[in-house]
Amino acid sequence: MESLYNFLKDDFQIDKKVLDFALETEKEIKGTFDQIDKNSEYNQYKVISAMQKNKLSDVHFSATTGYGYNDIGRDTLEKVYADVFHAEAGLVRPQIISGTHALTVALAGNLRPGDELLSPVGIPYDTLQGVIGIRPERGSLAEYGVVYRQVDLLPDGSFDYENIKKAINEKTKLVTIQRSKGYSTRPSLTVDRIKELISFVKSVKKDVICMVDNCYGEFVDIIEPTDVGADLAVGSLIKNPGGGLAPVGGYIVGKEEYVDNAAYRLTAPGLGKEVGPSLGVMPALFQGLFLAPSVVAASLKCAEFNAKLFEKLGFKCIPASGEKRADIVQAINMNTAENVIAYCQGIQKGSPVDSFVTPVPWDMPGYDCPVIMAAGAFVQGSSIELSADAPIKPPYTVFMQGGLTWQHAKLGTLTALQSMYKKGLIKL
Repeated sequence: MESLYNFLKDDFQIDKKVLDFALETEKEIKGTFDQIDKNSEYNQYKVISAMQKNKLSDVHFSATTGYGYNDIGRDTLEKVYADVFHAEAGLVRPQIISGTHALTVALAGNLRPGDELLSPVGIPYDTLQGVIGIRPERGSLAEYGVVYRQVDLLPDGSFDYENIKKAINEKTKLVTIQRSKGYSTRPSLTVDRIKELISFVKSVKKDVICMVDNCYGEFVDIIEPTDVGADLAVGSLIKNPGGGLAPVGGYIVGKEEYVDNAAYRLTAPGLGKEVGPSLGVMPALFQGLFLAPSVVAASLKCAEFNAKLFEKLGFKCIPASGEKRADIVQAINMNTAENVIAYCQGIQKGSPVDSFVTPVPWDMPGYDCPVIMAAGAFVQGSSIELSADAPIKPPYTVFMQGGLTWQHAKLGTLTALQSMYKKGLIKL
């Protein structure tokens, strides 16, 4: 312990009070860490089983270019994803650049002019608002004649079943369910809650497509939305399922008809999944998926650690420590912009990349206020790597997520605490 303290003091300028406070807190959440490890073990076996079922071999790591015809690596990866998620089909491509892009492809592929899109969990994440047309943007679904309806959650975070039933009508084609909270303080949705919502929606209109924005949620539980009735689940490979190795990409899994529709939108009508070169990224995508359960476990430990620490310091945390988690995101109500900025700057100081950079709030495209983002990542924008970001507006909530290893996640938390402690913003 003495050697660890001296190293952290000399190389990272961590005060002994900060270290003692953090180490004592870590002991208090050992039981939660044990459960995270059990879930990770189950998910690791699930991934290995899918890879073995599809006879994964090094021949699948070869690169293709141009049209990408007969790319057996790409096709096998999509079968592996489908099996991991217990889905009929998968679309997993480096040509999908983000979670928002994947959602756009899934929505545009399955909605037609005159169809209605319903969100029964309140307003979607900021960047998707432009895609839908809630915020006017060129090329939005609204410009193509897709109508949007929304039912907010009740004040206690529960579903407003009465108004959801009223909102579903003969034109309702697709229901979008955002699993993670986004830049809001509502609870993220566990798979169990998603199951309840899908069951209700299907009881009102059997043929409606239920799509889950699964970003930040993969491998948090031992089941996924496609295990409980979701017709589509969509996400980004630079979040959970890429395991920190995927340099780019997104996925869409679910019923074959709807996945195919998305593929025709991603490439071109008549081409669909038959084209799309892998460009040499297959080893990273396969190995990233292989590592994902362990990486997600590290991220969950980081989230739980932060929740416990900041609750003890008097801050409100969503979810609370010990609460069942639906995603890797930890929201902390910091109360002031000064606290938010100090925390994010501390996270950056603990990063392996760009640790010397000082993040500041800026007017980021797609957001309605200045946003601060701390992310010393190997992959630009990778949210499975330790990062923290926040809109600079009340209640000054910071959203922390990621951590490729528990050791780095722990260090980043220590440097964030140290940043706030040094500025006199917290007392230990």
